[in-house]
Amino acid sequence: MFDRLAELAIRRSRLILVIAVVAVALMGAVGSGAFTKLKGGGFDDPASESTRAEKVIEDKFGGETNLLLLVRADEGRIDAPAARDNGRALVADLRKNAHLENVVSYWDTKSPTLRSEDGREAMVLAHVKGDATEFEKNAKSVIDDYSGPYKDGLSVRAGGGAAVSADMSTQVVDDLLLAEAIAIPLTLVLLLFVFGSVVAALLPLAIAVFAIAGSFAQLSILGGITDVSNTATNLTTALGLGLAIDYALLMISRFREQLAAGASVDDAVRRTVHTAGRTVAFSAATVAAALAALLVFPQYFLRSFGYAGVGVVAIAALGSLFVMPALLAALGHRVNSGKLPWPKARRSDGRAPLWGRLARTVMRRPALTALPVLAVLLLAASPLLGIAFGTPDERVLPEDAKSRQVSAALAANFDGNDDAAVHIVIDRPVAKAPLAAYATELSALDGVARVETSTGTYAGGRAEVDSPANAALGRADAQRINVVSDLEPKSDAAQSLVKNVRTLAPPAGSDPLVGGVDAELVDSKHSIGGLLPVAVGLVVLTTFVLLFLFTGSVVQPLRALVLNTLSLGATLGVMTWIFQDGNLSGLLGFTAQPMELAMTVLMFCIAFGLSMDYEVFVTSRIKELHDQGADNETAVTDGLGHTGRIVSAAACLLAVSFLAFGTAELSFMQMFGLGSGLAILIDAVAVRGVLVPAAMRLLGRSAWYAPGFLRRFHGRYGLSEAGPASAPVPSPSTAIGAGSGSGSGTNSESETGSGTESGANSETESGTGSEATAKTPYAHN
Repeated sequence: MFDRLAELAIRRSRLILVIAVVAVALMGAVGSGAFTKLKGGGFDDPASESTRAEKVIEDKFGGETNLLLLVRADEGRIDAPAARDNGRALVADLRKNAHLENVVSYWDTKSPTLRSEDGREAMVLAHVKGDATEFEKNAKSVIDDYSGPYKDGLSVRAGGGAAVSADMSTQVVDDLLLAEAIAIPLTLVLLLFVFGSVVAALLPLAIAVFAIAGSFAQLSILGGITDVSNTATNLTTALGLGLAIDYALLMISRFREQLAAGASVDDAVRRTVHTAGRTVAFSAATVAAALAALLVFPQYFLRSFGYAGVGVVAIAALGSLFVMPALLAALGHRVNSGKLPWPKARRSDGRAPLWGRLARTVMRRPALTALPVLAVLLLAASPLLGIAFGTPDERVLPEDAKSRQVSAALAANFDGNDDAAVHIVIDRPVAKAPLAAYATELSALDGVARVETSTGTYAGGRAEVDSPANAALGRADAQRINVVSDLEPKSDAAQSLVKNVRTLAPPAGSDPLVGGVDAELVDSKHSIGGLLPVAVGLVVLTTFVLLFLFTGSVVQPLRALVLNTLSLGATLGVMTWIFQDGNLSGLLGFTAQPMELAMTVLMFCIAFGLSMDYEVFVTSRIKELHDQGADNETAVTDGLGHTGRIVSAAACLLAVSFLAFGTAELSFMQMFGLGSGLAILIDAVAVRGVLVPAAMRLLGRSAWYAPGFLRRFHGRYGLSEAGPASAPVPSPSTAIGAGSGSGSGTNSESETGSGTESGANSETESGTGSEATAKTPYAHN
């Protein structure tokens, strides 16, 4: 397959490039409509009790309250004649709005709970119609129409779930634009530094454009087929940019290296596709396998990242395997055009590569060097002992967001939190006496401020005489009950209240469904927590199988899984220390709160997949040298010496794409970006640089162990970067260039994009001239 890809690129390079340009234009046109098809939310399990309760309330009671308008009298009290008349006019306008239903206001009910303690503000509650796509559009329309001054003496601010969702959707786009405005120029600067030539540095960005255009196109198509979260744009853009550059970096580095070794352009393309191309395909498979595990979850927030993530990995790999070889074949030696002055100065240091020296040092004293790193990683992971989980609310928004300010005003000035009430619905007839008795028991539960039903309002285990019944909460075939608490939403106490409500004996013959924001959190934790072992098991299984097929060892996959678990534990621990415990909140500008559950799972899968990406880069080279006769220590030392710089360069470039989201205003996007970037850097430096050589030294020859039947299986079906023995290689006269002084002899497999392969006179870090050629007889051409 890779031979055919190489020949296609050589013979039809211009045609491939024309097709690629047309494809980018078409994908851009399709992807331009992506934002209109994507949806907010998606954190709830469609089969959960809270979701079923929401649906019944939607069908029979006009929907749960999801929009709250906070009306303030500019002067005097909200009960003043002018304010009262204007407030009633506002309510009448709202009831005429086609996007709203179930509008309830203080001026209708005279309920003191809908008026602030100082008498200056009152609430209007409503339900915004529409599915997940229409909902946000309708909410924005209502908020735009009514927010701000309303007639003389009144001003309106919007809050509640609809307003928070609308603000989050707007902020997602703003955060994406800012992150990309930072990541792309910084990436270009780093590529110039890494490659040392302008043309070579621009090529990865060409693949990145292909990947990002394809990402938005697939999001647009997926959005027309299934529910896709609007935050998927952030993931696919960062992942598409990072992986495209990663894979292109590997391909370009190998191509320049072959040219420096004296190979013809055609032979360099063939060798590049056959070796680096195979690594790209296998690495993409490992990342895609980790992201595919997200498909086991019912929440479309996670499922959409599974669909979109697998798609963007495939697009980045296709661009690298088809478009990049065609670019290299068309450019030939011009890939080194626009040389910059610093590569030669950087190559004037010692002859041994930095990563090779590090590996050699570690392998001399593996326990002594690995233990401090392990101690640091375990210390970083220690905050996980106190981790708590939540779902997004207004606190993920910046403090100046209007919907967040409304939530703060409700907490400070109103009795109870109607927006965070526990909603109970009984989808069958219920007599008044049993309903009243049930509501009385509910009102006696700890933390309950009041219970509202069609038979009256209850508090402290008794009916409140001065609070009228709400007839809208009752129907002949169903009853709705609102349990309003004075507890902090999504706190442990609020979640305990949901559990207490669910365990309380209902009226005989009824089967109540309990919903609301706190119930949604309880159900989400149960749903994701129940399926998390399945997802983790799939990730572990697929990773084990893929790495076994790649290495032929059962020990190597286990070693990789253990080390990746350590680095991921450290990353999640640091994120818990920052975003849950509130450290660095002043610097980063967020509000501390429990870790966002779905985003934490997402970050785990992405970071795990990317760690496996670098695992393949390093392990493939180590195995290649080991198979060619090197002892374990030499294979690890030289393998890291040849691949360490490409891993570190690729990690820095990929980390930039994610760390740019540290500028986001949405705190869970900050956590995702910073956590993913940190995981990449920890893996590239601590794991690949120290723990891998230490583990390989301690394992010794057993590192490559596999039972006999598995060895035979691998001999027949296994994969490797170097491919079969019959793989085409440049002839010695063109590939070795022994004694040429180029430093690119048989041991010049330094897949770095460091500018060390920038021409025939380049000097690799593996040594110079014939020394590099003669150093290892098992080196790969």
